[in-house]
Amino acid sequence: MSTPVESRLQRFLSASVLALFIVLLALSAPTPVQAEGRLRIAEQHGIVYLLLNIARDRQLIEKHGKEAGLDIEVQWKQLSGGAAINDALLSGAIDIGAAGVGPLLTLWDRTRGRQNVKGVASLGNFPSYLVSINPQVRSIADFTEQDRIALPAVGVSVQSRLLQLASAKLWGKEHFNRLDKISVALPHPDAAAALIAGGTEITAHFANAPFQEQELAANPQAHVVLNSYDVLGGPASSTVLFATEAFRDRNPKTYAAFQAALAEAARFAATNPEAAADAYLRVSGSKIDRELLVRIIKSPEVAFTLAPRNTYPLAEFMHEVGAIRNKPESWQAYFFDDALVAQGS
Repeated sequence: MSTPVESRLQRFLSASVLALFIVLLALSAPTPVQAEGRLRIAEQHGIVYLLLNIARDRQLIEKHGKEAGLDIEVQWKQLSGGAAINDALLSGAIDIGAAGVGPLLTLWDRTRGRQNVKGVASLGNFPSYLVSINPQVRSIADFTEQDRIALPAVGVSVQSRLLQLASAKLWGKEHFNRLDKISVALPHPDAAAALIAGGTEITAHFANAPFQEQELAANPQAHVVLNSYDVLGGPASSTVLFATEAFRDRNPKTYAAFQAALAEAARFAATNPEAAADAYLRVSGSKIDRELLVRIIKSPEVAFTLAPRNTYPLAEFMHEVGAIRNKPESWQAYFFDDALVAQGS
């Protein structure tokens, strides 16, 4: 027979185990999808997110929500790297993430049959340049152990995947990750500052606009080693938006308002490049030269199309090297079946 002290101890331990079980159960339970009328969006650094900047600056999501009879509270978050975006989406911290095609494919593959993450739209076609300040580096074959290539996330970001694809084309698929060992995860603003200043371990940066243009303009040693369009065989979506199936299905009015806002932002950017540049400057707080910014927006290499462009070559590559287990039959497999993206590729 147990003593009164032992009985109290047993009851205490039982209650503690039960409490711990409840806590663990709560932590393991999926975060509930937000109800209609609240939207949390995560973006990153650069003018490739211009359409989101315009939507935010002109309050287009709220506008289209009101037209549908819905007041939408929009929360904006800024993260760095596709891995951070993916983690935030899976944890329920955000509803829509913005990152490269690589992170979308990674998340689509990981969540098939569960959260079913898919693409919502493209944010347009922008080239990404691999810029180096090492005069000895004229192609990726020239990089050595002394070089360091900055990019948002090693092995996850679209820049990292493009570098792997270029490596596979040069050295064979078995060596696709050959340059990962000299790659360094660094946010675009920090990488650009290092390359412009020089004198650091960073000798190259696989960037996006406007950082790559700033580097080329500010450092006379800076030069383009690789253009993403050359790797993919033509213009391609640099950044895409993605969400879970549950968010899309349970928030049809909010989702539709977001898509309508994107469409209006795309039209605005295409027809009002100078006003679009001003919107970017207001939202981002960037000190970039306005004239350079306008030139980027007006560049013939840039197109504000919401349908994804030329994304499937990267999907095929990632499956071939084992980066994703499931091979999509086409680009439609990893994008929602929406009219906004019907003419994609």
